[in-house]
Amino acid sequence: MEAETRLLQLAGELAALPSTDAVPAALRALASAYAPGAPLPRAMAQAWLQSGGDKVAVLALAWARERVRLTLEELLARAPRGALPGSVETRSWLILAACEAIALEPPSAVADRLRALLDLSGYAAEPA
Repeated sequence: MEAETRLLQLAGELAALPSTDAVPAALRALASAYAPGAPLPRAMAQAWLQSGGDKVAVLALAWARERVRLTLEELLARAPRGALPGSVETRSWLILAACEAIALEPPSAVADRLRALLDLSGYAAEPA
């Protein structure tokens, strides 16, 4: 499944980020992966539609998405805490959900959404 492959590649990219400034780099990578017109959101939508009653396909897709979230959680756990409240589990889920929502935004809004995520995560909003 293309979506599963893309998600696992994204998790691998996040895991390979150097520890210095890993969170801002991860947020940029996630915003880019979920940008309007990027291949991942389209592949995700197609996979959900095609998986219908196939529990194995649904589980594989959910696990691949969870790998991305867990990798983000690991990065957040090693970083100083930003303004976003909650545990690292909660923050990783909220950040991933926000990045997934970027796919539904107009392309012109992506930079603004990324700046908001950087601010919430406690990082200065540098130009994307």
